[in-house]
Amino acid sequence: MEIIAKEARAKVSYARISSRKVKAVIDLIRNKNVGEAMAILKLTPKAAAEIVEKLLKSAIANAENNHDMDVEKLYVAEVFANQGPTLKRVQPRAQGRAFRIRKRTSHITVVLKERD
Repeated sequence: MEIIAKEARAKVSYARISSRKVKAVIDLIRNKNVGEAMAILKLTPKAAAEIVEKLLKSAIANAENNHDMDVEKLYVAEVFANQGPTLKRVQPRAQGRAFRIRKRTSHITVVLKERD
């Protein structure tokens, strides 16, 4: 019989930022305690840091309120960013041409677990 560890999740879908830009930020907080992860995100000068920080706060609230987990023992067990749908836009260029602009989106997920 397996013992299933409790985990708390939070997910943001269709975030208007490229998953490639988000991955640079989420690599900084993987396997860190939530307090340390929050401090890292606060001091990271990237647009994705603000989105991931808000998501981490949501995951912490989910752990505390929905799963009765101890906030002091929480750590970032998993965090990943997948590519979402791309919004395609057109920018007029010289001599009647049109260039396509790709506005990329991403789906970001944070999973928190308790340390033993």
